[in-house]
Amino acid sequence: MIHKEGYKILTVTCIALALLNVLITWLWPSGLIFGAIVSVVVLVLVLQFFRNPNRALKISDNNKVIAPADGKIVVIEEAQENEYFKDRRIQVSIFMSPTNVHVNRNPISGKVNYFKYHPGKYLVAWHPKSSEENERTTTVIGDGKTEILFRQIAGALAKRIVSYVDVGAEVKQGADMGFIKFGSRVDLFLPLDAKIEVTHDQKVKGNRTVIARLG
Repeated sequence: MIHKEGYKILTVTCIALALLNVLITWLWPSGLIFGAIVSVVVLVLVLQFFRNPNRALKISDNNKVIAPADGKIVVIEEAQENEYFKDRRIQVSIFMSPTNVHVNRNPISGKVNYFKYHPGKYLVAWHPKSSEENERTTTVIGDGKTEILFRQIAGALAKRIVSYVDVGAEVKQGADMGFIKFGSRVDLFLPLDAKIEVTHDQKVKGNRTVIARLG
């Protein structure tokens, strides 16, 4: 299944590849096979980037914070969150390489209490300052008992962040909340008493891996 964010890019890619093969046939008839091979490789790469596997949650459980994205855990630490909470939280960061599924999903169910888009730089996603200086969105979801902050962060290649949430909206755990085009990162800011269930460098899957358990 292909994510809707890939439809336009796939259409443009197919048209560009078709024109390229016409040009190759005209200028270099013997290179048709080469052009076809390159076209297939490029198309497969684009298709795999925009893939959207069906990972619907069978049971929603707000005591569990579910991974909002595929990738590798690159940060687990206590940190100061200055945009919304303005206090200490446990930060868990997931680095998404270009080969990962780039769909972003709601880590818990609840009401969107805060959302803000920040234009910014395009530092590499694992850079310590990327969470505060890169293009990003900040979303806070609350269920009446606790609030979770979720931040989409653009990387050196990712220059378009898409978010589908609005302040005041009720969202369901595991439902699509956005997409980041090409390599990127997501940060979670959790309560200090959250029990972290992942380890540094662990590979996680959106809607499958439990990041933490809430008290």
